[in-house]
Amino acid sequence: MSGSGTRPGFPGIAVLEAQEERLTLRRFTYEDAWALGSALVELARERQAPVAIDIRRGGQQLFHCALAGSSADNDAWIDRKRRVVERYGESSLLVGSRFHAKGTTFEDSSRLDPDRYAAHGGSFPIRVEGAGVIGTITVSGLPQVEDHAMVVEALERLRAT
Repeated sequence: MSGSGTRPGFPGIAVLEAQEERLTLRRFTYEDAWALGSALVELARERQAPVAIDIRRGGQQLFHCALAGSSADNDAWIDRKRRVVERYGESSLLVGSRFHAKGTTFEDSSRLDPDRYAAHGGSFPIRVEGAGVIGTITVSGLPQVEDHAMVVEALERLRAT
């Protein structure tokens, strides 16, 4: 492997790092969680995406929605991807990409239980200026790069307001 972290159809590590830096928020309130979750529901409905959506701050779930075509399995994926963000403080896609860049996989090298942790795209840290990572936003139901892209798009909309 080249060590670049780039896989066909996947954004590179530098792109993922830049997204996280760019999408640091000034604040994150209950109203922001509702607006972010609602924006994700709107995006998913426009695309007829069978996803589940989860937003958490610390240990509190602030928003959850399961759209038609999603299942309890998506909630299990949400939990597994979210745990990666909580542990590493970076998006689940970035964590998986870092392992790939080292020529291995998260499952083979992280030493974490794959029934509890999944470094697949779709979970993103909610990072607030001066506070660091305070929560997570997660989408599950699409291919991992699309889950990740949907979260990024919704965060970009929130940041623009």
